Amino acid sequence: MSLSSGASKPLFAASKIPRALAAFAASPAMRALNSALPIGFGALVAALLAILFVEPGGWRIAPHPTFPLAAIAAAMLPAFGAMSCVTAVALAVQLARRLSLPLFPQIAVTLLAFALALPPLQGGVAPLDYLRSVGASGLLVAILVGMICAFVAVLTARRFPAAPYLGAPLALLPFIALHAAGIDASALVKAALAPLAHLGDSYPALLAIVFVETALWCVGIHGPALLAGVVTPVYLSLQAENTHAFAAHQPLPHIVVVSLFLFVFPGGAGATLPLAALLARSKIPRLHRIGRATLPFALINANEPLLFTLPIVANPFLALPFIGIPMLLASITYAAITAGWVARAAFYVPSSIPAPLSVYLATLDWRAPILLLVNLLVATLLWLPAVRAYERHEVGLT
Repeated sequence: MSLSSGASKPLFAASKIPRALAAFAASPAMRALNSALPIGFGALVAALLAILFVEPGGWRIAPHPTFPLAAIAAAMLPAFGAMSCVTAVALAVQLARRLSLPLFPQIAVTLLAFALALPPLQGGVAPLDYLRSVGASGLLVAILVGMICAFVAVLTARRFPAAPYLGAPLALLPFIALHAAGIDASALVKAALAPLAHLGDSYPALLAIVFVETALWCVGIHGPALLAGVVTPVYLSLQAENTHAFAAHQPLPHIVVVSLFLFVFPGGAGATLPLAALLARSKIPRLHRIGRATLPFALINANEPLLFTLPIVANPFLALPFIGIPMLLASITYAAITAGWVARAAFYVPSSIPAPLSVYLATLDWRAPILLLVNLLVATLLWLPAVRAYERHEVGLT
């Protein structure tokens, strides 16, 4: 049966998929985290809107109240703090369900541990100011606390199966000890992020992330799902530092942040927006149908329908451009921003917002949509010969 047949069976046998990566991606902890993060992102948007439109004086929390974008920047960091709190709850729920742990004790202990790990709450501090202090590293703290509490609970349940509720209070003990010793766990996370930021905010790190994400897709592993729990918290923290610097009218410290990937992956992993557009104009009926059906999803960077229906997995015609094109777009984007031709991304913008609006909102630079259009042109020129070769292959099968 042809690799391009829509009815073909999975193209990679389980023995050919890197077992360690596949097991890691399918582990209960990673699946719980991948389920909790979208809930946290929803909380980020809701908190931002609440601060701006519900909180009294929300538009006046910035140094220059007449400039609404400054208010948005000032509101973003406390919104990150609110996201961290919601993520802690969502992760506790997901871990409890997937690891068969008592739900309410796990939620209660995770919240208490998270509260103990946060910076001490000083008297008279306004809620927004406190959330702002939580914002930069709070997401990583929430993830670490949730994972540690679940890990201790699972180990205790295995060791003492007759006492299923013993694990939750035991998980709280190390956080009580740190708090009693006056150790700020969130400060430790910030200190650990400092060298990681220098490593992650680099051209080699950007290429490594792009390569791993696209290469995993080509062997049947959902690359973004695998990397989300490892990469997203780090680069979201760097994004928050950029937002904070923007609000303080300081130079933005980081190039490689979450919103940078809006330039690299137009249409989703593999930069497949041009691919969907080219398929929609194909004279091959099957490819034409796939292109027309998946192009609306590609416009909002949701390309799973395209990747699974072509398919991309083990496809010798499309795998190389699927990996190579985003790496070239990453290089073009990094060079343009490093040279100062386009501003660094100041804001987190959800990938579901269509381009080129998304890159403008992320950078507030009119040159950003131009860079994205250049990237789309380059991607289209490189996808075109691959699509034509794939069309000839399809014709040969009929």
